[in-house]
Amino acid sequence: MSTENRAVFSSLEGKSPEDVFAQIPTPSYILEEKQLLRNGQLLAQVAQNTGCKILLAQKAFSNFDFYPLLSPYLSGTEASGLYEARLGKEKMPEGEVHVFCGAYREDEFEELLLYADHIVFNSPRQLQKFGKRAKEQGKSVGLRINPEHSTQEGHAIYDPCAPGSRLGTTKALWDRYMTEELISLLDGLHFHTLCEQDSDALASTLQAVEEKFGDVLPRMKWLNMGGGHHITKETYDVPRLEKTLTYAKNKWDLQVYLEPGEAVALNAGYLASRVLDIVENGNTKIAILDTSAACHMPDVIEMPYTPPLYGADENGSQPYAYRLGGPTCLSGDIIGDYTFDHPLQEGELLLFGDMAIYTTCKNNTFNGMPLPDIWKRSPKGELSNLLHFGYSDFERRLGRAKEET
Repeated sequence: MSTENRAVFSSLEGKSPEDVFAQIPTPSYILEEKQLLRNGQLLAQVAQNTGCKILLAQKAFSNFDFYPLLSPYLSGTEASGLYEARLGKEKMPEGEVHVFCGAYREDEFEELLLYADHIVFNSPRQLQKFGKRAKEQGKSVGLRINPEHSTQEGHAIYDPCAPGSRLGTTKALWDRYMTEELISLLDGLHFHTLCEQDSDALASTLQAVEEKFGDVLPRMKWLNMGGGHHITKETYDVPRLEKTLTYAKNKWDLQVYLEPGEAVALNAGYLASRVLDIVENGNTKIAILDTSAACHMPDVIEMPYTPPLYGADENGSQPYAYRLGGPTCLSGDIIGDYTFDHPLQEGELLLFGDMAIYTTCKNNTFNGMPLPDIWKRSPKGELSNLLHFGYSDFERRLGRAKEET
């Protein structure tokens, strides 16, 4: 197992997946409290060292059963709209609630004001339309800027600075539309440009922000640097992050926010699955699992990426090669190509790692696939079921269920 995969599966403490999870039905997500605590403690240390505030981006991890566990280490939640804002307000009530949305709906905005503390707008037009109302109700108002500084390679779908991006106000648009009246509504600026990146990308992005918007920042009370910071990854350069945050705080005398999602729940979850069948096509052996990339780990297809798998290798270093796929009708429902040190067998338990993020909050029931159960594993290794999904959950999404008598 590679060094990186050992970190992903470290909470197993050398035990095999079958030893730990044999009694759990598959497919199931297992969320690890021990790793969530570790991540929370690391993030809290960054906040303490720099004076920044760190929020949970619920778009990546919104399993609110764990909010009480995380809340001592975080300053609140970040939401992408009305429902996430309400979730953050109700499930982590002691924290701040920050909201950013590409465009707000008129018929939702008044309710949103009940939950949000900070409201960030995507454009001068949205700021003009809603900013005064938010301000009058005591909300902190911000505008998302686009520094037009791409630092990502190979993932244009996740690059808010890509040409033609719909996210954030460019300097040209600022100069054209941001009147003194609109600027006076602002308490802060927000930018989010990263995805699973180290602090060098943040440092270079902040330089671009300073070059384009440095004349405005002294007038602001806060600067939100968004998410995409891989802070809790073992190789992440935390000292450089802290230097960057401290620079911004001191340079413009403002409160700095970060809103990572992945860093909060990195390596804090598994997806347990079993082999249903093994088929062959030419020289390719294909294991059909009871879990689906398309339904249960959609980022595998969307990103795309090959998730870590206990005891397997995606670099071809072991003698038995298999393509792993789901049972749906989608030809592209492929999890990835792996090699193993033994032939796979029907019924064998396979354990995918880093499945706490962008899974339970993005999964779906395409083909009528049942959603995996959600389990909690305590720091002592005790397992408890949080949620079981059945036919009624599938039915409820599609129409009005029959009333129970």
